[in-house]
Amino acid sequence: MSTCEGFRPEGGNGSKVDLDATGWHCFPPGRGQVAVWSRSASHVEVVTAHATYPMHRDGGWWRCETALPDGVDYFFAVDGKQVPDPRGLYRPQGVHGPARTWTPPSLQHPDLGSTLGKVFYELHVGTFTPEGTFAAAAKKLPYLRDLGVQVVEVMPVAAFPGDFGWGYDGVGIYATQACYGGPQQFVDFIRAAHDLGIQVCLDLVLNHLGPVGNYIALLDDYYSDSHTTPWGPAFDLDGANASHTRDFLIGAALHFLGDMGCDALRLDAVHALVDDSNYHLLAELSDTVSLLQNQVGRTLTLIAESDLNDPIMVTPTAQGGRGMDGQWDDDLHHALHATFTGESHGYYGDFAARGALTKAFEDVFVHDGGYSSFRGKNWGVPVTPGEDRRRFLIFSQNHDQVGNRAIGDRPSRKLSSAQLAAQAALTLLSPFTPLLFQGQEWGSEQPFLFFSDQQGDEAMAAAMREGREREFADHGWDAIYGQRVEVPDPTSADTFEFSKLDWAQLDSGEAKKLWHWHRMLTRLRSNYQEYFDGSGVHLTWTGDLLSMSASKPVPVVVVNFGSVPLPVSGEVLYSWEDFTAGDTPPACPQGAGSFLLSPGSVAILRP
Repeated sequence: MSTCEGFRPEGGNGSKVDLDATGWHCFPPGRGQVAVWSRSASHVEVVTAHATYPMHRDGGWWRCETALPDGVDYFFAVDGKQVPDPRGLYRPQGVHGPARTWTPPSLQHPDLGSTLGKVFYELHVGTFTPEGTFAAAAKKLPYLRDLGVQVVEVMPVAAFPGDFGWGYDGVGIYATQACYGGPQQFVDFIRAAHDLGIQVCLDLVLNHLGPVGNYIALLDDYYSDSHTTPWGPAFDLDGANASHTRDFLIGAALHFLGDMGCDALRLDAVHALVDDSNYHLLAELSDTVSLLQNQVGRTLTLIAESDLNDPIMVTPTAQGGRGMDGQWDDDLHHALHATFTGESHGYYGDFAARGALTKAFEDVFVHDGGYSSFRGKNWGVPVTPGEDRRRFLIFSQNHDQVGNRAIGDRPSRKLSSAQLAAQAALTLLSPFTPLLFQGQEWGSEQPFLFFSDQQGDEAMAAAMREGREREFADHGWDAIYGQRVEVPDPTSADTFEFSKLDWAQLDSGEAKKLWHWHRMLTRLRSNYQEYFDGSGVHLTWTGDLLSMSASKPVPVVVVNFGSVPLPVSGEVLYSWEDFTAGDTPPACPQGAGSFLLSPGSVAILRP
């Protein structure tokens, strides 16, 4: 039996994992002697345009007896059926086409430390630039460095159907989407980012595969008989198929961290990784990545997106936790959005009261064991006061919270520039790990819509359109927008094109001012970096005046939520009203004393 034969530890929490026993290590994906897992197959071959190569069985694995050079397109012939390589690294002809061999370059990536506590910037490669490629995005990296971005979070790049999509319906989870430039452009992007001191976090989807171009069932059974997800069958993480399924999923993470050079992974919707075993997939992934970290000599960070509001995500595996380094905090976004916009539909209902904003900043989760009216039951678990707040990523915008609105509108459609500046100050000067979404730094009003090319599968396209309409039916969008709105067709290329950033907007005076405001905040955070150590924060409401302060000597943020000017006391560093969009904006001239803060405006006070 191969030493890589379906390895999976069985000893419970804290079990020792073996990096050398993973399929990623024993059978490197997508290159050389290409390999595939199939227990049921009786005969497997590698088929190229000019030759057919035999494969040798090694337990459940099949390995090509001939090493293919880079640049060769190939399929597997599994008992006579043509199957794309589910671990292929490059799919230039789409999800129904062959994979192309490609060997990751041997690069010495720098250790830039943990990504936690740093300024994140989420981007979608296809809409970030007009070209929609990694090569074009790499040219914007100096811009991001100047803004003060320290970590670029890239939305999913797994091979998905067609030429546009968010990427959450990918089927080639080891691959880099061809229309973005493929794996070589991604490696070049990572290298260029590292050269500028910027880290790269990839959004990786391990909870399901998309339906279009998904051939994995022709190889083996990867799905559970007892669990499901919102997108269909769940991966089998705790049953008869768990061994090779877990190895397949963990291998994708090891590829992007170990082969491609990513510094961090954002793991999408981990609550949909249903695992009742005594060693959760996330814990095994965490323990395995710890070994990889030691091997490559770089700090590697795992960040979970979880709907559970449970600090077990960031509890070490040795203590029975999932071992994630950080997790997204949607509750804080909801509280920010509801407080600033007044929206209270759907899940915003529990966040409409101002006390929700205070609780989110001070306690991390609003739903931490109490009743959630949206879910109709108690939800969440409290976070201990001493838990490092840098473990929680916060934001006033992201792809989900913008793109899952009926017309993909950003807060800038409703809020003033002063209010956007206030949201930025509360986010960037908080003790949490802050994240910006592409274009928000200048108040972009360009919508970011949901789009997904179904590559000519009209039945799937119709199902997606109908599902989107059904999903939005009860959200009360007409009341929010003050008129009846039509949800754009997510399968239309026009919807994708309309979502591309309009960089010309940055030329306007107000956009420039807001951009410089964001840069001032990132520099201010950097100047006080030693005090942004993850300690807690306090919010105080004095009537309509909100102040955010900490026990550490970090700048104080003051926001006027009222309709009249309100008196504020303290030494002003910056205020939105007196802020100028110069290269190095001067501090506010008022200095210490008392001043009136205009309605909707924000000021930064010396601690």
